Amino acid sequence: MKAKKPAKSKHDEQAQLLQLLKIILPKVAPDPVFAEQIYSACEAELRAKNRVQSFEKFCERIELPDLEPKTLEEVKEQLIAGFGEADLDIEPAENGKGLTVDVSLPDGTQFHSQIPVRPRAADGDGEPEVTLKFVPFPVSLPGDPELIWALAKRENMTGEEAGIALNKIEDDFWASKPGQKLLRDRVERSFPEFIARVPAGALGDSGLKRHYKLPEALKILRAAVKKL
Repeated sequence: MKAKKPAKSKHDEQAQLLQLLKIILPKVAPDPVFAEQIYSACEAELRAKNRVQSFEKFCERIELPDLEPKTLEEVKEQLIAGFGEADLDIEPAENGKGLTVDVSLPDGTQFHSQIPVRPRAADGDGEPEVTLKFVPFPVSLPGDPELIWALAKRENMTGEEAGIALNKIEDDFWASKPGQKLLRDRVERSFPEFIARVPAGALGDSGLKRHYKLPEALKILRAAVKKL
């Protein structure tokens, strides 16, 4: 079964919008600093919107047949698995018909949602949800093309889209509170340090995944010697 097209078109539209801004802004805003501020603000707004939508979809997939302590613990475990070291606060709604969820990420981002009490979905009920697969996305730095980082991207993303997303995630990471603390602790601002320390959730929100935290050198095979 093919993946749904709306998700792909959304990535394409946003990438095209950002690319269009890069072309238009220097023409209407000759000041490069001002143009960069506008571009960064638009990009940040799109990224924040995508993260909110991802969080809401995540909550929509959580089953909540009742508000029993065991069920609430299962919900909490799902949230921990999805958001790692985030601060979680879940409370039954005052009307007793749902669950209020508040998530605070280490970078200061906060999410708020409500999960209504609903019966568990029956097996085979409705059309199964399609989960986009991850495909290899190996990257290297210009100064050392033989050193490869084995990353992955969602199959509906182009290599260019994944590259743009990865660059932005790196910039955001070093600008975040954890990134600034690392810099104050004299950690080198480099791609290897970034890829080893960036939270998996920050990559996952943009459709990327880290296969290995440590880089591996590209193996160059020797030419086979033909036997006479």
